[in-house]
Amino acid sequence: MTIMTAESTADQPEGVLLDEPTTADLRAKVTEAWREFAGALAALLPTLSEGAYVDITLDPTASGTGTAVYSVSMRVVADGVIEALAVGNASLPEGFRMNRASVADLVALGWSPPGVLPDSGDSFGLRSSAAQAKQLAAIVSRTLRDVYGAPHPAFLVYLVHDDSDEPIATAPIGTARHEPSIDEELSLDDLAEDGVLSEALANAADEVIPLEERVRTVVATMSKTTIDQLQVDTDGDVGIRAGSAMVFVRVRDNPPLVDVFSPILTEVEPTEQLYVKLSELTNRMPIGRLYCAQDTVWASIPVFGRNFQATHLMLAVQVMTGLADELDDRLHGEFGGKRFFGEGDKPAPKKDDKDGDDHRTGMYL
Repeated sequence: MTIMTAESTADQPEGVLLDEPTTADLRAKVTEAWREFAGALAALLPTLSEGAYVDITLDPTASGTGTAVYSVSMRVVADGVIEALAVGNASLPEGFRMNRASVADLVALGWSPPGVLPDSGDSFGLRSSAAQAKQLAAIVSRTLRDVYGAPHPAFLVYLVHDDSDEPIATAPIGTARHEPSIDEELSLDDLAEDGVLSEALANAADEVIPLEERVRTVVATMSKTTIDQLQVDTDGDVGIRAGSAMVFVRVRDNPPLVDVFSPILTEVEPTEQLYVKLSELTNRMPIGRLYCAQDTVWASIPVFGRNFQATHLMLAVQVMTGLADELDDRLHGEFGGKRFFGEGDKPAPKKDDKDGDDHRTGMYL
């Protein structure tokens, strides 16, 4: 077994110790992912013909928003005009409706209140054009992130279709996921049944192929996509959204190692109690480790790059997603902070200063 355990990493000579994943700031990584999402959307919109739609939704199966569906829909009409609709409170269940501050944020971004734009119904409306695709993409991105609370574009699902709901093939919109894959989960058994696992193993086992390419072959296979469609950030990390977890995969050349890591908890205050807890949990983990750097708790599982085994990387990714789902709630309850996306971190929970309570606007907005 070539997965490095918590004990084995401690026994390695100094030259092979891993740098912390936190050398790349998490906030910068997330910001860059949103920038790439907005750029991809801006590039897509001018290429669409009249009658095309782009529907983008915060995945409720990952965000824990249940029956609340936060979405933005864009439609290309005549003469390059693009009309956009953003969900309003009339379409949201009680407990998930936006408060006055969030509604004000939507209006400040340029959205008209429900009913103002013709045929907008209960949704906020916006009228733009293909020539202003960059500005429209920025507004949509900020709406999804800042108002609806999407923590990362990988938590979005999208569908591009025509008037008859026939899908339109397009390039990926950043790390957002194409809607048909919303229910797909990472599973070694499923991949084996599909016959793609053996092919990925064969490709990844070829020592002539660079380690980075072998790793991306495995990740693409698990994500049921292609290597070209993987989203790689400026640090060279491949991001994977699995359930409520964000997992990053980084390839290192010297020594050849693959680091699978995930931000478990952010904006947490480092204390002696926290360090003791992380040490105890690490000692009980069969592989990997937990640690705190700055204000973020990370989980990390290194995999050896020499004699690289695809199954070991797949196992590391699956273990990491399980750890993230299990530990973020436990640590959040004990030490506070913010989960990457959890039940206590739902969109737009702002309180209105005027009322002093969690008053939310009525059904009109």
